[in-house]
Amino acid sequence: MGSAYQFHSWRVFVVVCALPCVCAVVALTFMPESPRYYLEVGKHDEGWMILKQIHDANMRARGQPEKVFTIYLNLMKCFNYPMKENMMRLATVWFTLSFGYYGLSVWFPDVIKHLQTDEYASKVQIHINERIEGFTFNFTLENQIHRNGIFIHDQFVNMKLKSVTFIDSTFRNCYFDDVTSVGSLFKNCTFIETYFFNTDIDESKLVEGTEVINSTFTHNKTGCQMTFDDDYSAYWVYFINFLGTLAVLPGNIVSALLMDKIGRLSML
Repeated sequence: MGSAYQFHSWRVFVVVCALPCVCAVVALTFMPESPRYYLEVGKHDEGWMILKQIHDANMRARGQPEKVFTIYLNLMKCFNYPMKENMMRLATVWFTLSFGYYGLSVWFPDVIKHLQTDEYASKVQIHINERIEGFTFNFTLENQIHRNGIFIHDQFVNMKLKSVTFIDSTFRNCYFDDVTSVGSLFKNCTFIETYFFNTDIDESKLVEGTEVINSTFTHNKTGCQMTFDDDYSAYWVYFINFLGTLAVLPGNIVSALLMDKIGRLSML
């Protein structure tokens, strides 16, 4: 949607997750109101009509007399003998199942992110005491640490710095043009007579005593420059959550088909 706004993956994820809620709201408009509500607001005829529909559906219209039960009394029966023990067992089973399933769903993204971060950090390239003069960088530098480096008359043009850290390095008479830095920092570095044009390098990335001497910043990029490609791990977080949810579907289908043959307790 242009350079000013990026429709990132997490927004797509939220929209997709919200669709069932939207469908539920639409479906509720076609659902009858509860008889309890009608009775409380004084609409007795409407309430009895709903009860009659419930009776006809449950009793298959066999002429059985209506039985209007009190919800509170029915609920309290669950906590009295002989249903109390089964009620507590089922409550424990469903609590642990729900806590385990949704707990794992929330926990897995952090685990995946942590594992990928460790793997990414283990592959870092370290460059020490390098001296580069009159070179043009026009490619992506990724997952690197440059310590005690000296860069003289170098050009950084139309490139990306992704997870690159410069430590105790000196940039003299360098030229930065159309540079995007994602997760990159300059720690205790020195920029001398360096020109920055159309970059996102600002004070937030020049940290821990970095000095800027006789250098110029022109047309700095604004806003977040991170794209979906920069955080590819997000794809795996959503995809594995999708697989985890999809893995439940066969169990639900099998349970529905075999519940009456094997028994509800065994299927659970």
